[in-house]
Amino acid sequence: MNCKKMMCIFSIFLLLAACSSNENEDSVSQSEDEKASGKMDVSFTSIKKPEEKVTEKEENTDERRVIHQAQLEMKVKNLEKVQLKIEEKAEEYGGYVIESNVYRENEERTEGTITVRVPEERFQDFLAFSESEASKVVGRNVTGQDVTEQYVDLKARLKSKRTVEERLLAFMQEAKKTEDLLRISSDLAAVQEEIEQLTGQMKYLDNQTSYSTITITMTQDMIIVPGIDNEELNTWERTKKQLATSANSLLKAGSGIIVFIIGNLPILIILGIAGLLVHWVMRRRREK
Repeated sequence: MNCKKMMCIFSIFLLLAACSSNENEDSVSQSEDEKASGKMDVSFTSIKKPEEKVTEKEENTDERRVIHQAQLEMKVKNLEKVQLKIEEKAEEYGGYVIESNVYRENEERTEGTITVRVPEERFQDFLAFSESEASKVVGRNVTGQDVTEQYVDLKARLKSKRTVEERLLAFMQEAKKTEDLLRISSDLAAVQEEIEQLTGQMKYLDNQTSYSTITITMTQDMIIVPGIDNEELNTWERTKKQLATSANSLLKAGSGIIVFIIGNLPILIILGIAGLLVHWVMRRRREK
């Protein structure tokens, strides 16, 4: 009996030792799992955070947008030739001509104006080319308007309006009453109109910043050399013309004398008789 009791006690002791060892192993394995999961979480966050930083950086860095404009005033030797070269260069750079005109103030001065738009990256190249075609640059004015903040604001407002549009579309699908549908449709139409306006403003800024505007005023001063007419070198023709002119003048003068005498003949006769009487009276007085 004592042996049997000792055996039972010994077996119970072994069972208790085995259970405690299993619990220790489970706790150790659980702690190791927790450490491993902790390591995984740490590694996950360490990988995820840089991605979030890159995303924020990409969202916060917008390309700077500047509207460039330039006015050039220059003198040229051949206005038509320079104007044609400027138009060809603008087309070569991927730009286009907005306006081109030429007008002449007088025989000694001709002026022309041309307005072109060229891609922003070729702005300085086009200015340098235009100035190289001038005989003298009289004036140069370059301006730039930074619209980056305005563009970013429009972009943020557009994103917000699109979010509202998505919510209204979701509400419209869930709405069951006609009144709710009408109210949501009205709000949706107003939001979509604002989206179109914002989109149009952004497209306008994109166009203005993608292309620069250059206005060039050109002046050509012409030197007039007096020419010699061939008719002035024809001596014989000029002589005959002068002779005919002189003869006509004489005939005209003679005709005038004849007309004067005949037309005033009665008066001339009276004056002649009066003159003879005066002469006779004076002569008689001398004789006495």
